[in-house]
Amino acid sequence: MRVLLAAVLAFLAPAAAAQQVVGDAIPASLTGQSGDAARGRAIVANRSLGLCLLCHSGPIAEERFQGDLAPTLAGAGSRLSEGQLRLRIADGARLNADTIMPPYYRAGGLQRVARSFEGKTILSAAQVEDVVAYLATLRD
Repeated sequence: MRVLLAAVLAFLAPAAAAQQVVGDAIPASLTGQSGDAARGRAIVANRSLGLCLLCHSGPIAEERFQGDLAPTLAGAGSRLSEGQLRLRIADGARLNADTIMPPYYRAGGLQRVARSFEGKTILSAAQVEDVVAYLATLRD
């Protein structure tokens, strides 16, 4: 019974986070804690997990072949609040239905999802907070 309850809560956690949207932001941390900027940088640079540099460029000089389909990540912390960054990472389609950016913290309402990924988010709540913490450090 406890395992079933834990599974249900884990599945509903991303939906609960989406309900915390205020305007163009999710003001509160998804975990109740701040993320770790060093771990966030590693996620942004990771070409298997975050894939951020596939579309974005940023101040990660050691990573070559950065994208130019989306805004640069340089200065992201100057342009957007942590809450605004959090919503864009969690589910940017809430702001722009035509975005090509995947919802990193939404598990439902997706199309063409491999069976092994159904009902799962791309990033965990803690990983979203880590990326937010890193992007918030990027100031002009």
